[in-house]
Amino acid sequence: MTTEQELSFSRRPHAAPVAASERASRIADPGFGRVFTDHMVTIRWTLDRGWCDAEVRAREPFQLDPASAVLHYAQEIFEGLKAYRMKDGGVALFRPERNARRFQASAERLAMPVLPESVFLRAIIELVQIDADWIPGGEGSLYLRPFMFANEAFLGVRPASEYVFAVIASPVGAYFKGGKKAVSVWLSKDYSRAAPGGTGAAKCGGNYAASLIAQAEAIRQGCDQVVFVDAAERRWVEELGGMNIFFVFDDGSLLTPPLGGTILPGVIRDSVLTLARREGRIVREERYSAEQWRADAASGKLREAFACGTAAVVTSIGEVRSADGDFTIGNGDGGPVTDSLKAKLVGIQRGDIADNEGWVRKVI
Repeated sequence: MTTEQELSFSRRPHAAPVAASERASRIADPGFGRVFTDHMVTIRWTLDRGWCDAEVRAREPFQLDPASAVLHYAQEIFEGLKAYRMKDGGVALFRPERNARRFQASAERLAMPVLPESVFLRAIIELVQIDADWIPGGEGSLYLRPFMFANEAFLGVRPASEYVFAVIASPVGAYFKGGKKAVSVWLSKDYSRAAPGGTGAAKCGGNYAASLIAQAEAIRQGCDQVVFVDAAERRWVEELGGMNIFFVFDDGSLLTPPLGGTILPGVIRDSVLTLARREGRIVREERYSAEQWRADAASGKLREAFACGTAAVVTSIGEVRSADGDFTIGNGDGGPVTDSLKAKLVGIQRGDIADNEGWVRKVI
């Protein structure tokens, strides 16, 4: 069986990469998740060989047997992180080791092989280095999507014995169309994202598939995103469909729902907690009910709320809609604490502010 130390990456550059002029046109206004780079990284895992066949190669479709386990039993996990163009022309990643460790935790939860952290990081860096010309300028970045799926051909409920790990990359701009200052959310009490003992803390496709009907409901209600409450009592705010949530009060303190197996441990969530505490702010990880959210917004005790995640970074929540009625947070357009935390976070990510936490990893 191949060991971590023995695993080497072969390079097979794309024979016909996108021309420079066409690439420039595509990344000028890429949107989010619709433009892709020339290459991808793939690594196989088999029961007898372990991790093997690591390649940097042309991005192309996979060939899957109709009986591939992922198509029937949904053994699939993924991650999301970004590569940023720094002001000195270099390229850096933001806390990629946290993504590697969360990927390992997701794999364990879904009974999949655990990819060594060093291999995860090497795969990311290999792709960024070969496709660095695809990183947009300005506020754009290169969104990286590592993922793994079961591809053994069989029918039967058990962990598969063959897997593919891959990384693809997509030049991106703002996650929300128009670069919205504040978004609106639909408070869903009919659908649950996760339950105790489930896969809420894992980043797997099934969690997102289960959230889509609620997200569709949010869109029908004229909202940008959906926010979920807990599955047991249906009153404790947990997270959005793909982002963690924070609340900012009139005394400058922050609150975010605690991790407990039903909430994804976000890298940006952890970074916000750290930055806020470095500022001397009181930050509580406590349960917060939907009823209290409404009451605090009405009284003015709650001044701001924001969502955070790799894709959107930090985004203010201005309005909450629900079957029980709508309410506005603050002036409905964000606030100074949210703006300050976002500016610091983005500044560190892009090298404009000193990285005192050791979060930035330069790769070019």
